[in-house]
Formats: sequence, structure tokens, C-alpha cells
Amino acid sequence: MVAIKIERLTKKFGDFTALSNVSLDVQPEEFVTLLGPSGCGKTTLLKLISGFLEPSEGSIKIGGTDVTHVPPEKRDTALCFQSYALFPHLTVRENLEFGPRQKKIPASERKTRIDDVSEKLDLTAQMEKLPNQLSGGQQQRVSLGRALAMRPSVILFDEPLSNLDAKLRDQVRIEIRRIQKEYGLTAIYVTHDQAEALAMSDRIVVLNNGRVEQVDSPELLYHAPKTKFVADFIGDANIFSGTIVGQKGENIVQVETAIGTIEFETPTAPTSKKVNLCWRPESAVIGNTGIKAKVVHRAFQGHFTDLMVETNGTIFRVQAKRVEAQEGDDVQLSVAPNEVILLDQSA
Repeated sequence: MVAIKIERLTKKFGDFTALSNVSLDVQPEEFVTLLGPSGCGKTTLLKLISGFLEPSEGSIKIGGTDVTHVPPEKRDTALCFQSYALFPHLTVRENLEFGPRQKKIPASERKTRIDDVSEKLDLTAQMEKLPNQLSGGQQQRVSLGRALAMRPSVILFDEPLSNLDAKLRDQVRIEIRRIQKEYGLTAIYVTHDQAEALAMSDRIVVLNNGRVEQVDSPELLYHAPKTKFVADFIGDANIFSGTIVGQKGENIVQVETAIGTIEFETPTAPTSKKVNLCWRPESAVIGNTGIKAKVVHRAFQGHFTDLMVETNGTIFRVQAKRVEAQEGDDVQLSVAPNEVILLDQSA
């Protein structure tokens, strides 16, 4: 049985469609991230799953039970908010106990849960403090702990790390994933941060204008994006339109683009001569053959050098190690055919 089953979900606000015909199955103990730009529908989808919004069309099942019109407090879910949403007048212990008290969990069971959560989240020394006496990272752990104390089958995260600095974000991100695995929770996580999504998820749902663009593992989304939007949104990508002009052997197709001829490998020939291709900046190899380009910007990034290069008036990106070329220098670069991705021509 799937943990969450979403079928043909649509949400309209007057004439505006925030979410359109979304279907998704989430497996038990899976960590699924809803990713996309502002206004893409990811928070709307989270609120529909949690029960804070009702769909205009479609259905939601959790653990096989239809909860489409069930209020939030009657669903086996817990929500971890972006703003922490802690009660400022309650201690850490009282914040953690609040949900189980409302659910009328017996005192002995409440104590067991709170002790377990506080130990796992390293909050034992903070239990009698008020929220304003805690750091941002500690407050986020209390917010997470309060959700975990409910022992939900599904835990929902609404951009929980957006208020933290970069270093603390990395630490809390690791803690969230560890806790999710330890408790065996099914998790739905909302973010607009692609690096966060790639690092944490079993699968990522990429949303755009209220529709699902692609659902896949982080690795497949990065190495095999299906649409121009996904290729551009997930990581850096050089995207080119072109026309097929020839073929080498059985599987190598040659495409004429604005920067020259690019070859890509495919087991089946495209149905149209007009194609969209992409390749990742780190796939390029700088050497003595290939496309000629001029370096227009150079930025050393430690483990690689980021180059913006120009060919025939088109600027694109190359990331390579140990690059001697400076701004204004001419370089030659090539991309292996199996590193070039054919994008969905209908998207």
C-alpha cells in the first residue's frame, strides 16, 4: 500500500488555477521533495495534503484512507513550519508536549515520547528554556521535535531551513534526514533550493505553473532531465536548439546549433529534425579540438574554474579543473556524445 496517493488534484482560487491535475504516489518511508520556483504550486500541494486547503477537484488518500475532506487535526500528519511557530510563552518541554496533550496521550507515553525526541535532537539541556533563549538552529529542532512527538505516519516540511544561515542549514538538513530514517517516516518536503532537494530526497517532484514537469530521483533529474525547464532549473545547463544534419554510425546524431555541430548519442532517431539539446558545464573538456570559443569571464571556485565563453555571439558556461585560460583567451572544447541530453520536443 502506498503511503500517500494523490489523484488528479486541482486547486483553483477564483479564476486562477494554482494546481492542475496533479497525480502522485508516495511510498512508505520515502522522502519526497516538492521543488520549483515561487508560485509553482508546491506550497498549495503541501497545504492540500495537510488539510489546510480543500481541493477543487481530485482526491487524497493517506494509508489507504480517503482524507480529501478530512480536517488537519483528523489526519495522521504533522507539519513542520518555516517560521518554527513555537509558543513563545511555553518552555521547550511544554512546546514538545503540546500536541500529545491535545491528543490526550497518557502522561507516561507523553514522557517516553518527549524524552526520546529530546535525546535524538540534542535538546535535553534546553528543555526548561523559552524559545527566545534558543538559537535559530535550536528553535528549528524544537519545531521538528514537536512534529515528531505526534508520531505521525506522514511528516510535512514547509521550507523549514529558509531562515537559517548556510552552515546551519547544512547541519539541520542532515539531522532532518537522519531523524526521518530513524523514525521510518514518510516525508513531504517543500523547498525552492535545488541543492537542498538534490541532497535530501529519494525522489523530487519538479513543479512549474501548477503542473508536474518531472518526478524522478535526484540523479535522474540531473543527468536525464526531460524538459527545458527541468534542465535549466536543476543545476546549470547549456541548452541549445538545433537541426539534425547527419549521423555517425548507428547511434550518434549530428546537430547544427548556434555554436557549431554537437553530437549526441541516442538508441532511437528523433522524430523531428528540429531538436533541443543540453549538456552540463562540467561535461565539457578543454583541449586541442572541438568548438572554438573566447573566454569572456573567469571565476576560480576552488575545486573547479567557472568560465563563461562565447562562440558566434552565443555565451555559455564551462566548468573545468586546472584551467590556465584567462579572460580574452581563445579555447577549444568538446563534449562527449553520451553527455549530451535530448530534451522532450513537446515541452
